[in-house]
Amino acid sequence: MAEPAINPKLRRSYDLRGVVGTTLTVDDARAVGRAFAALAREKGARRIAVSRDGRLSSPELEGALIAALLQGGMEISHLPPGPTPLLSFAIRTLGLDGGVMVTGSHNPADQNGFKFHLSGHPVHGQALGALWTIDPAEAPGGHLEPVDASEAYLDALCAELEGIALPPAAWDSGNGATGDIVSRLTKRLGPGQHALCARIDGHFPHHHPDPSVPENMAMLRHKVIEEQLDLGFAFDGDGDRIGVVDGSGHIVWADQLMLLLARDTLRDHPGSTIIADVKSSDVLFDGIAQAGGKPVMAPSGYVLIRDRMLAERSPFSGEMSGHIFFGDRWHHADDAIYNAVRTLRALARSGETLEQFREGLPQRFATPEMRFACPATRKEAVLSAIGQRHTAADRTDGLRVRVPGGWWLLRNAGTEDKLAARCEADSPEALDRIVSELARELHREGLSPDLDRAA
Repeated sequence: MAEPAINPKLRRSYDLRGVVGTTLTVDDARAVGRAFAALAREKGARRIAVSRDGRLSSPELEGALIAALLQGGMEISHLPPGPTPLLSFAIRTLGLDGGVMVTGSHNPADQNGFKFHLSGHPVHGQALGALWTIDPAEAPGGHLEPVDASEAYLDALCAELEGIALPPAAWDSGNGATGDIVSRLTKRLGPGQHALCARIDGHFPHHHPDPSVPENMAMLRHKVIEEQLDLGFAFDGDGDRIGVVDGSGHIVWADQLMLLLARDTLRDHPGSTIIADVKSSDVLFDGIAQAGGKPVMAPSGYVLIRDRMLAERSPFSGEMSGHIFFGDRWHHADDAIYNAVRTLRALARSGETLEQFREGLPQRFATPEMRFACPATRKEAVLSAIGQRHTAADRTDGLRVRVPGGWWLLRNAGTEDKLAARCEADSPEALDRIVSELARELHREGLSPDLDRAA
């Protein structure tokens, strides 16, 4: 009898994700282990790391995954539960060939999935699709060894802050996979550092670990204001995306944070190329140029941003979702805890508080990313038709159209049957006008989304 294959509904652009017990089962975890072992062997890889987040379903899924990886001949360094960037750190520092992380990232609590690394890079796109086509034959030599790289990881984080006077800060893990590391890090950094929701708990009892949703930042904002701290950090469920608030409790959006970090990076690497995604504000691209850097707009997608950074030999890159990468050192991973440490370092070197930095930025007004239904068979046709009316549009990723007072963006929302839009302007009145202009363009193509409520 043939072994069950991986459910194709799990496939995303950069990982596998599904609803536990519905689209994702223990049989899928076994199939993933068999297929990844075969893919690794095909590339000459044997030594891999495996870890998981704190979701309630992760232990069972990880157990099935490991059993299949061992049958496939993998030599496994088994890490304790923790964030995805710690897996990346272990792969690099231990000289491993790759790894698998069991994680649902920032998805709802009933979902889970897998992220993969091979040969120093995330597995995505065509390589990810190979999990369905490769022959998952067994192989000898499977071995499991418990490994804990967390102390070395903490040492490396703390080394970035040697000799720096730290501002008081709160660190909110949202009961996600960063909790143990953040708790230990804040103790090592000393008084003034406050760990929130640090117990890893897949029920997520305080709030969901997704800092891109303002409501999930409420506890952090309250703590910062109540304790009169200078800033606060929030992390998503597996620790690869960051959210930040300043001392007044205002959210510092990812493209604003990227400008702070880009400026600091350019002090050490003057004239360098800095990569940011197409959804980012003009404030970021203009600010990079004003700091002496070369701003480059890239397609959205954290793996695409990372690939572009490596291709351009850029020391820094990031995207609006909060995935931020340093190419100057570290391990080219979107590591939210490391990004928090580099934020503290950048502020110390600038002599500003985060609130002073934010208040010094040009004021712009923007929508969130708005997603709305569009049949998969029509998405490209809609973009093409609108693009024919806007021949000067930037086509880095969809259409970014500059209009008086601002710009609008319309792009394909990946594997979903949706289009995505974002608008930015120099005044609230201009923003209303630009949103209305975009809505009219969509109406001409037979779409009638309520852009104020699109999700």
